Amino acid sequence: MKPGPSERPALPVNEPRRRPTINDVARLANVSKKTVSRVINQSPFVNKETRERIETVIKDLGYAPDPVARGLASRRSYLVGLIYDNPNPQHVIDTQQGILDIIRGSGLELAIHPCNRRDKDFLSGVRGFIDRQKLAGVILPSSVSEDEDLVAVLREHDTPYIRIASVLLDEPEHSIVTNDSEGARQAAEHLAGLGHRIIAHVSGPDTFRSSHERRRGFVEGLKTADLALDKKLDLRAGYTFQSGVEAGRRLMAMQTRPTAVFCGNDEMAAGVCQAIRETGLDIGKDVSVVGFDDSPLASRMWPALTTVLLPIRASGRMASVRLIGDRLTKEPQEEDRQGEVHPTLVVRASSGPVKA
Repeated sequence: MKPGPSERPALPVNEPRRRPTINDVARLANVSKKTVSRVINQSPFVNKETRERIETVIKDLGYAPDPVARGLASRRSYLVGLIYDNPNPQHVIDTQQGILDIIRGSGLELAIHPCNRRDKDFLSGVRGFIDRQKLAGVILPSSVSEDEDLVAVLREHDTPYIRIASVLLDEPEHSIVTNDSEGARQAAEHLAGLGHRIIAHVSGPDTFRSSHERRRGFVEGLKTADLALDKKLDLRAGYTFQSGVEAGRRLMAMQTRPTAVFCGNDEMAAGVCQAIRETGLDIGKDVSVVGFDDSPLASRMWPALTTVLLPIRASGRMASVRLIGDRLTKEPQEEDRQGEVHPTLVVRASSGPVKA
């Protein structure tokens, strides 16, 4: 007769505090280690009574399987990798949240690998990450998604991957497209519609495809209003707050100041707003500012920032479904099965009509 929950032998009280193991679970549940493993891996070949007893012991002990050990034992990984090189922390956080929305409860875990594409050890570091973690697959947000050498390494290791990028860079089954140029076009049309004619642009780094796509969309939007982007008003920055401050100071120091500024992300837009305040001008009245991403910062600024909402979290969810959909226990929502997202303009107080 198998012992009931109250009759289970306990761990010795004088045993040093340590992390419970699968052997502890098997001993206290009076089953084999293999049976415990089946319950952990959600095998249907365990009867209900035994499953419930094992799950009770796991809960009582606070046992958490080691995903790497599970991968080694079963010859398949329980880790999804996120490799990123992005100076905007909020973009990374939103991508992570989207991935976790999907893999939470699936038995899969998220392993992250921050890197620097300009580092000479960039690719060797990625190889080491893949080899150590035995990844089930990798999600590549911008800008690492644009690195063909990195993708070649993943193919060489036969590692499944999904690229999140502003345009289609690969086969559709390996891609989530964010269509950044669409949002930038809306920003240009919005400012032109407010009567602005001297409009500046502050873009992100040249090494980011998103910088080029947002600039391209912005130029196209100006063209529809019979406007062109003046080269003197087209500045490069670094997708960071401080680079936005520096670009904004340059613009405000010009003999003919722009009446509106479109920035390639919200961090730079916040920096430009700081530079405008330093001159004593009013944002939204004297100079309009539009950002990109609709990060939490945008709605917390004063005045609140007009910006382009890029569904970053949604793109993370879509990438996860596309990568490991066959390993999910719950049916994904229909919107998470799509292969692309579309930006939309969010109008707030930082943009207004041009002063007469």
